Amino acid sequence: MATAGARPWGSWRCGGLRGGVAVFAAVAGVFTLTLPPSVPGGDAGELITAAHELGVAHPPGYPLFTLVANLAIKLFPVGSVAYRVNLLCGLFGAGAASFLFFTVFRLSGSYAGGILAAGVFSFSRLTWQWSIAAEVFSLNNLFVGLLMALTVHFEEAANAKERSKIAKIGAFCCGLSLCNQHTIVLYVLCIIPWILFRLLKEKYALMQEISLGSLLKLSLYFSAGLLPYVYLPISSYVNQARWTWGDQTTLLGFLTHFLREEYGTFSLAKSEIGSSMSKILLDRQNPSLVWLFTGMFCVYSLFFAWRANLDISKPLFMGVVERFWMQSNAVVAVLAGMGLAALVSESNRVLNTNGLQCLEWLSATLFVIYQIYSNYSICDQRTNYVIDKFAKNLLASMPQNAIILLRGDLPGNSLRYMHYCEGLRPDISLVDQEMMTYEWYLPKMAKHLPGVNFPGNRWNPVDGILPSGMVTFNLYHFLEINKQRQTFVCIGIHEGDPTWKKNYSLWPWGSCDKLVPSEIVFNPEEWIKLTRNIYNWTEEYGRFEPSSWESVANEEMWQARMKTPFFIFNLAETVSMPSNVKAQLYTHAYDLYKELVSSRKEHPVNWHKNYAIACERMLRLRPRGADPEVLLSETIRHFHLYTQKARNDPQLADISVALKHLRNELQSLRNGKNV
Repeated sequence: MATAGARPWGSWRCGGLRGGVAVFAAVAGVFTLTLPPSVPGGDAGELITAAHELGVAHPPGYPLFTLVANLAIKLFPVGSVAYRVNLLCGLFGAGAASFLFFTVFRLSGSYAGGILAAGVFSFSRLTWQWSIAAEVFSLNNLFVGLLMALTVHFEEAANAKERSKIAKIGAFCCGLSLCNQHTIVLYVLCIIPWILFRLLKEKYALMQEISLGSLLKLSLYFSAGLLPYVYLPISSYVNQARWTWGDQTTLLGFLTHFLREEYGTFSLAKSEIGSSMSKILLDRQNPSLVWLFTGMFCVYSLFFAWRANLDISKPLFMGVVERFWMQSNAVVAVLAGMGLAALVSESNRVLNTNGLQCLEWLSATLFVIYQIYSNYSICDQRTNYVIDKFAKNLLASMPQNAIILLRGDLPGNSLRYMHYCEGLRPDISLVDQEMMTYEWYLPKMAKHLPGVNFPGNRWNPVDGILPSGMVTFNLYHFLEINKQRQTFVCIGIHEGDPTWKKNYSLWPWGSCDKLVPSEIVFNPEEWIKLTRNIYNWTEEYGRFEPSSWESVANEEMWQARMKTPFFIFNLAETVSMPSNVKAQLYTHAYDLYKELVSSRKEHPVNWHKNYAIACERMLRLRPRGADPEVLLSETIRHFHLYTQKARNDPQLADISVALKHLRNELQSLRNGKNV
């Protein structure tokens, strides 16, 4: 170590603790200041609901997060249920920063290096965003920092007794960390062999510290860390939670959940800095730990790059994938802090001076301040009610005693949170489309859905009795047996079961759709009146990052405005009917499209295309009072705007050809008028 010899051990330890507490307080203060006041997007709504209801979250269950979040909901005295869990996650993030500081300080003796590591990691956009949302990532970051700090403490242990004590604590923490996010197993698998290798190097410790008895004790401590998983079968057996995932009362059910079989097991540039710098880092810091941390980074990065299975060309999926890189970013931050300390220490030695400490502090401070300055506006979520308003609008639009068949994370998780945690619309029943296809769902959840009738034990397009004795039913029979209640799908309907088409139609209801018996005749005027102002949505179009859930919610609410005219237009296009009725439908669609497009400066790009096609259909109809030149001009203008903005549309070439033809038509029309 660079300066260990110059400082007494007691002073060194106290300095690290005081610095760690100061870092925790500073990061916690910034995170608390920027917390979202309500439910964020993604898995947050489900995780909060599972904690509130003491149910089981999606695989692998996250029992530690669920139990601690439930405690936070009960103990924290301020804010909504979601705010309390957001606050808990902010404190986890501050704890992670504290451990990163402690790791670098204990290795290098440099306060500035520790602050650099903690600050650059905590205030990066990625870490900041996910440390203030009710997600499992900040707790995972806490365990990453804790395990790194424990490895440093183990390496510096003065004797066999202290090493043994730290090894037991570390084994327990390794087990406990696996009760949260399983990606940390890649770090655990690096740390355990390193610990054994370090013990083997100490010949005098061989018999005492890695005897069969000692290894058995460490295994027991590791197993003790896994005890929160006992919560899963207990919660599943009690079955009091109105929302839960899976049946863990059997060994097979527990292993299915633990191994993420229903959710996808393990699925979803380092530059050269010169040999002289690497030599300084390995010479001046503890080379064993430098190699360990570097190995952890490489193993995790390579494994996750191999197993990440989402299409990152889509902004939302990119946002989902990038969260998992925080685990490797923590190691990079520690290596950066150690590198700064090593560089200053080596420069002081070469120049025979101690005057570069000011430069070290200045560089660390500037880096951290720059991170905060760059990311504060993006990460400040104090006024972010977007997902909150999205869910409340959907619930408020529903008639009394409706059944909502949920599909997807955005409507599913946000509506569950509002319904179960905030107590909104207790008259409504929330049924998950995907979950109904699982064997465990209805046997466990049907009792929590009073008033909803299920004609069997499991949703399946083919009615019948499975070899296990389970009775399956299709969507048509579900709708028939619940005909006394209005049923909606949010968002979209499961493609695998088309049986509902026998006697039902989907009519647009904002972002959702209503399943209507076929004998009911569609009245366009009545439906326009019902759905015209179904939501009170005031967010500007395009104001959110494309990779955010806020952007997805905003897009859904904007496109909801277009669903009724699109539905009416599609009826006119596809259904055989008298020409006067068809003309009436085209006119309704055109009027709605015109109202929408003309009243909003910024809107989804597909609105231009839809309105242009509607104008073209009105040209064919030539209704009384319509000006063909105006209609033709509008068609051309909005097709042109569409081609300018929608560069990836495969029909772009055809639209360009049509545009050329339409311009010729317009010119002929004007020439005819002049003559």
